[in-house]
Amino acid sequence: MIKIKRFLNNNKLPRAVFTLKVESQLRVLGLNNYEVKIWTALLSRGVSTAGELSDIANVPRSRSYDVLESLEKKGFVTSKPGKPMKYISVSPQTAIELSKKGAEQDAQEQIKTLVINIKNTNILQRLTNLHTQGAHLIDQTNLISTIRGNNNIYNHIGNMLKKAERFVVISTTQKEFISLVGQFKTVFDKLKKKNITVKILTQIGRHTKKYSDEIKHSVEVRHTNNKARFCIVDGKEMIFMVLDDSEVHPSYDTGVLVNTPLTKDLERLI
Repeated sequence: MIKIKRFLNNNKLPRAVFTLKVESQLRVLGLNNYEVKIWTALLSRGVSTAGELSDIANVPRSRSYDVLESLEKKGFVTSKPGKPMKYISVSPQTAIELSKKGAEQDAQEQIKTLVINIKNTNILQRLTNLHTQGAHLIDQTNLISTIRGNNNIYNHIGNMLKKAERFVVISTTQKEFISLVGQFKTVFDKLKKKNITVKILTQIGRHTKKYSDEIKHSVEVRHTNNKARFCIVDGKEMIFMVLDDSEVHPSYDTGVLVNTPLTKDLERLI
């Protein structure tokens, strides 16, 4: 009996060391909660059985087999036949590459499905008609809305630029200027070919000079000490950011979209 206790004490199964926050972050790999727990437990063991992993990860034993089968299909683990069957984890690098390929394939499939559905139906035209009808009912005082998140703001600016017909004015900070060049350089080139004037106001210095030179053939970049952040297109539509981009996380950045004739007056001032 003493020998058995000593053996068990010397061979305790390692417990998962990841916090709930880290487990949540690992779900971006396309894994659910149980899959994250089982996979990280297997990483800590290298090779293990379903029963052992169930104990380590605190996952019901009845579920551990289904979870391991799912992980095997996704390529995160391999199995070694035997009684009991043992499982071996692939490296985290391999798992990440598999997740990337899986995400790319899923995205391509979704795009194909979206394109096919739009082509084979008149839903886009029906939605456009519905939007046009609703737009006539909007009171001018309601033509103000907020957009949250840096990605959403950039997406909206991109849509505004694509609709430009005459003139674009952008005011931005050094930090955001670099991001804008990376995001919209090709768009600026297309606007130039359409003879649409694009002006950007920012703080030109050693950090931004390189990026200013990259777009000098399609954009007029002017120096300003003003760190206001906004974009005006054709004097009709404007989006301005209300927070300091050096003090706010990109996910919490906020833009205010304004569609009013007063935008044209502001454009004239610039």
